Amino acid sequence: MVDPTGPRWFFANLVQVKLSQAATGGAMSIVELVGPTGDMPPLHLHRTDDEAWYVLEGEMSFYVGNEQPIRVSAGGLVFGPTGVPHTYRVESSTPARWLALCTPGDFERFVVAASHPADRAELPPPQGPPTEEQIAAITTLAAQHHIELLGPPGTLPV
Repeated sequence: MVDPTGPRWFFANLVQVKLSQAATGGAMSIVELVGPTGDMPPLHLHRTDDEAWYVLEGEMSFYVGNEQPIRVSAGGLVFGPTGVPHTYRVESSTPARWLALCTPGDFERFVVAASHPADRAELPPPQGPPTEEQIAAITTLAAQHHIELLGPPGTLPV
């Protein structure tokens, strides 16, 4: 089931829900993301979701727990279990495109809540650093979706 709202802007990413949690009876969700070179979300963990990332285009590094960084290109798959801190960075000189497969899929609901419909199906315009109010709001929203933010972008798991 494709997201009926179409492409969305989720921070620096273009996203689209490919399979909603509702469509699977709460079993899983799949979200397609496109991120620019250097894109790196805050270090975080999911309290309820296992997450796997399947890279479709580009090259990315994944930081999962205290493991060594895992660098993958198109066709690569990385797994992040529930409760384990993780983040990623887009390494390629062009945008990367990947799928986030989550069980039971609450991440999809967070993505929809934290994003807005894209004006066009391309990456959003560059944004400056978030304000303290924006950080507080996203931290609260993430917590409502069982996601704990552990540090700003650039923070790696210890």
